[in-house]
Amino acid sequence: MDKNQALQRVTELRKTLRRADYLYYQEAQSEISDKEYDQLMQELINLEEKFELETPDSPSQRVGGAPTKNFETVSHPVPMLSLSNTYNHDEVDEFDRRVRESLGHSDFTYMVELKYDGMAIRLRYENGTLVLGATRGDGSKGDDITNNIKTVKDIPLRVEQTVAEIMEIRGEAYMERDAFAEMNRKREEAGDATFANPRNATAGTLKLQDSKIVATRPIRFFTYDFLIDGNSKMAQSEKLDMLEKMGFPVCEHRQKCDSIEEVHQLIDKWDQSRNSYPFETDGVVVKVNEDRFRDELGQTAKAPRWAVAYKFEAERAVTRLNDITLQVGRLGSITPVAELEPVLLAGTTVKRASLHNQDEIERKDIRIGDQVTIEKAGEIIPQVVEVLDKENPTRSQPYVFPKECPACSEKLVRLPGEVAWRCVNIQCPPQMRSRIQHFASRDALDIDGLGEAIVDQLVTENLISDFTDLYELELEQLIPLERMGEKSAQNLIDSIANSKRQPFDRVLYALGIRFVGTTVARDLARAFSSMTALIEASEEELTAVDSIGPKIAESVRFFLDDAKNLRLVERLKGFGLAMEAEEKEKAGDSLEGKTFVITGTLPILKRNEAKALIEEHGGKVTGSVSKNTDMLLAGEEAGSKLQKAEKLGIAIISEEMLFEMLNHQ
Repeated sequence: MDKNQALQRVTELRKTLRRADYLYYQEAQSEISDKEYDQLMQELINLEEKFELETPDSPSQRVGGAPTKNFETVSHPVPMLSLSNTYNHDEVDEFDRRVRESLGHSDFTYMVELKYDGMAIRLRYENGTLVLGATRGDGSKGDDITNNIKTVKDIPLRVEQTVAEIMEIRGEAYMERDAFAEMNRKREEAGDATFANPRNATAGTLKLQDSKIVATRPIRFFTYDFLIDGNSKMAQSEKLDMLEKMGFPVCEHRQKCDSIEEVHQLIDKWDQSRNSYPFETDGVVVKVNEDRFRDELGQTAKAPRWAVAYKFEAERAVTRLNDITLQVGRLGSITPVAELEPVLLAGTTVKRASLHNQDEIERKDIRIGDQVTIEKAGEIIPQVVEVLDKENPTRSQPYVFPKECPACSEKLVRLPGEVAWRCVNIQCPPQMRSRIQHFASRDALDIDGLGEAIVDQLVTENLISDFTDLYELELEQLIPLERMGEKSAQNLIDSIANSKRQPFDRVLYALGIRFVGTTVARDLARAFSSMTALIEASEEELTAVDSIGPKIAESVRFFLDDAKNLRLVERLKGFGLAMEAEEKEKAGDSLEGKTFVITGTLPILKRNEAKALIEEHGGKVTGSVSKNTDMLLAGEEAGSKLQKAEKLGIAIISEEMLFEMLNHQ
């Protein structure tokens, strides 16, 4: 394939993927399967890289790029103002009175839109191409989060039917309830902190430095305004219709009202039905529909006078806390749970509520038998707001957090700087089911056919008690299992056998060490090359690896210092799993015996590429500068490492100098 043929295919792929994104996210339809979508996307990425055809508006830009060190500040040409809040119908009437008095007439209408509870975003398009995505910030200035915004599939990277050379779009980023709950479930299983509500999760995600992580989060987006020269005479209702025609998602829950009485009726209607929507809403926005009156009505320093937000009252309920139980997460985190007298709240019957951790129980002085007020945090997660009868002399004694795991009776530990208690017994039953699934997952040992249902059957039938037992399973044991059969059983046996071929870094990841993801596992395997070397490594030696911080190093040492875990590792070794990294053939030995540290942004190579290049020529790369460092490879914005190297008299080289060293071998 030559470059012209590649360009033609790239154009076809972009058109197909853009249409698939639009149908899936705007029309809730699918023309192609998820698998086919992924294959087409990978083909596009490969062709763009091979023939240097990348463009800012390509669907491939949604997958996320290299981490950003910090966000640049951008000014908003038109301030992104907040809205004044109202909390009852009288305050809405007062807003209506001020508008009529300021205009001196009632010749206007209102546009009422349901208020998504998310994060305000500004988009800028030039000649139809997205060139900027920014946060509201202080209203005058915000952060440039363009790379993160490009990962949100609701947002067009290119608008074909643009109405102006430059368009400023205003909208809201948010997460849907079910997607948020599923994300939190996975984080809890992985031992990560959960988010309190979709709004916080959205805001936190869009401020991450690594857009590849942002791309994995379920961010959605809708537009509520756009600004172009000459559009001041358009009504809000007309602008929303035009945005929709251009391919932008807009709020479906919107209605033009001819009077304030109609506004009140709509507020009450949406208040009653708010729990039925797939997203979180905290109220409605009431705007003067005719844009031509905006300048006349003006604004305060913080908010426009032509619009106001009506905030729904948070729904609460009172019930009895019958008991406090403990949940065990995949990596051993212990979460206390309030077992409640069932009560109707926000459209659902609530029986349980998270108490988060021991500190939260003590802070609120929550005890078994208390009458408590509960609400749904962000209208999603039930939580105990307060205890109502603290002065009751018949209250039970303060809750004492157990010191033993409720599932396996092993002693719980609380690591320095953490709020959660943990069970560190890797063979704890609730953990083990999840650990086995993780062990078999695609990014770990990729054991096809070992899903949740099969794992449950294997554990229930006492065929396995941990993931090492998988390698002793026999065909005759599997065939009787429900929905298995001889062919499926043989496929599973074969897949388990094939997993022994996986490289050392994937075995490391499969162990389920807290904070050790695929990237960290790969870096550990490269740095220590064998399980024996890793077991013997100190925390100081671990943190010398570029991607390993103190928290990860502590977690690795904690895991490897446990005799039970080491026995599992030995069993895996006995079954023939890789416990050493494969040695790659060196491209040369010109850097043999030299220790390098890399800092700053290099003009051509990414840091991991530079590291691989040095190692291929016999050099070693560490994460921190010391007297043992031979050379510092420094790019732009080199910081403290450069200063330390200069102080120690260590040779400082550029990327160009590195290439010269390799070319003269």
